Amino acid sequence: MPCPVQSNGHRALRIGRRSEADRPYLVTASTWKRRRLFTDFDNARAACCAFTSPRAAGDSRLLAWVLMPDHAHWLLQLGTESLGRVVARMKSAVSRNLHSQWGDAGPVWSNAFHDRAIRRDEDLHAAARYVVANPLRAGLCRSLGDYPFWDAVWLAGNEGEIQERACWRDWRPSGLP
Repeated sequence: MPCPVQSNGHRALRIGRRSEADRPYLVTASTWKRRRLFTDFDNARAACCAFTSPRAAGDSRLLAWVLMPDHAHWLLQLGTESLGRVVARMKSAVSRNLHSQWGDAGPVWSNAFHDRAIRRDEDLHAAARYVVANPLRAGLCRSLGDYPFWDAVWLAGNEGEIQERACWRDWRPSGLP
């Protein structure tokens, strides 16, 4: 009889995790039991408002992000805090926003998250393309203009100045008022 496979679970994701200031990280956070919480427009909008608020990332910088029905990808340039602390605060902000909307309906996020440190500039741009193209690969839209829940700092105007683009803040699905 074969021996059952032992899994370290979420603990295995933390092995070797280091937080380096100014280092970009690609982070994936999944919803609790991969529930598709963010197929609901109001839930997705509340989540975006929460994790894009300046308080959520602290002194880290959110370079690119996409919110999918059951997970989020965040490309973060870490500030002085640990990666775990920043991600916990972003996930907590989303949970608070959603719970204030529909009461405490249980956990929003899985306890763990996956991360990958980005080592070179060309890897950073490839990671950003990977993040924002997620809805296309998942078949959620035919063009990124059809999917409102993403953004990237490279959509900037003047040096370092991020220009607001029409996105989840004022987008409504067709057929809704």
